[in-house]
Amino acid sequence: MKKRSVYIVTLGCSKNEVDSELMLSILDKDKYDIAEDIDEANIIIVNTCGFIESAKEESIETIWEMTKYKHEGNCEYLLLAGCLAQRYSKELIDEIEDIDAIIGTGNIRELNKTIEELDSSKNKIVKIDNIDSAYVENVERINFSGTAYVRISEGCDNHCTYCIIPKLRGKHRSRKIEDILEEVSYLVSNGVKEIILIAQNTSDYGIDLYGEYSLYKLLDKLNTISELKWIRILYLYPDNFDEKLIYSIKENDKIVKYVDIPLQHVSNSVLKRMNRRTSKESIKELVARLRSEIPDIVIRTTFIVGFPGETEDDFNELFDFIKEVKFDRLGVFTYSQEEDTPAYSMPNQIDDNIKEERRDKLMELQKNISEEIMMSKVGNTYDVIIEEFAADNTYVGRSYMDSPEIDGVVYVNTDKELEIDEFAKVKITDYLEYDLIGVLVDESGK
Repeated sequence: MKKRSVYIVTLGCSKNEVDSELMLSILDKDKYDIAEDIDEANIIIVNTCGFIESAKEESIETIWEMTKYKHEGNCEYLLLAGCLAQRYSKELIDEIEDIDAIIGTGNIRELNKTIEELDSSKNKIVKIDNIDSAYVENVERINFSGTAYVRISEGCDNHCTYCIIPKLRGKHRSRKIEDILEEVSYLVSNGVKEIILIAQNTSDYGIDLYGEYSLYKLLDKLNTISELKWIRILYLYPDNFDEKLIYSIKENDKIVKYVDIPLQHVSNSVLKRMNRRTSKESIKELVARLRSEIPDIVIRTTFIVGFPGETEDDFNELFDFIKEVKFDRLGVFTYSQEEDTPAYSMPNQIDDNIKEERRDKLMELQKNISEEIMMSKVGNTYDVIIEEFAADNTYVGRSYMDSPEIDGVVYVNTDKELEIDEFAKVKITDYLEYDLIGVLVDESGK
């Protein structure tokens, strides 16, 4: 019997990327191949995002685009997965006739069974009943590059008033340290040089399993894997960023001195309405502590503007804070009014034009801050992971200061041929607003 081919379209965040890899990896290889081209695919899976309005719109547009392959291509079945599918399963299955099945965020392990049921019954299938399921362990991932995302926990217990994630991803569930170590060791044995630890909230890692916040223990263990070069950590909520974690980041040589801390705001009144368990004072103290203990640390953060009731004074307080602190990396989102969240029905919703004006004002401020920071890097030498050849003796890579896709890059000028996914020493010679430009350092260090 000829194998059928499967193609996955992945939308949204890095957590979705991991889910897509898991789905590809658990496919029954006796029955299915992985299609390199969507035109060849017999089964198309759209791994959707449903976090904010713009992401929902992109997901819906993509689903409609994929339906054409059922009429013009080789596609037999169109399946949906991910957050939008979990959140709006009934609406999607009712309104888009070409959808054959929906797999919720906690039902990934049922992929093979779902396809078999489609073969036998031809009825539409919806499986969204298991958002608190355990992570799919003991799966050998099949796609390798120099960098790999590793999820250390799933779900979230924070219940920020603007966020729908706990209803889509379930309660906080940490993976065991030994399972994460096994996965990372496997990835490293297949050429991965950098692992990026992700979760809805990495700071909370281990509290449910070990009775204490245990990210520092995990980092200490990962640091012993000999062929691993870099360990990067994203999505560290500030409220449980404790001294043990700071010490671990400081002392372990493989942990890049880069932290992503989504702060969302600094006005205490806004933070309270957001149900964020922190304050402006504790945020300032954490930033100062990190910079004191780890002088070369890069701090990335994100903020939300236009949250219900955000006054001009609240916004100016945020603006002045960013101007004072000078974050190395910063992103700004306009508040998205998401149904089924407490903030959806809060009074004093902000006009979209005001939200956009506030976002643009912060990003203009950050552009100037970033340019100043980039200028200060000229003359320094960094290890850079080479990711692609651009043109005209120029490669594109990243330093420890850059997380893939969300931060800047380093342009490397050299007449030598460099290996993709390998590291090179690069001396910075120039800068752009968010990127660096450098030359390859030869073996003599020049």
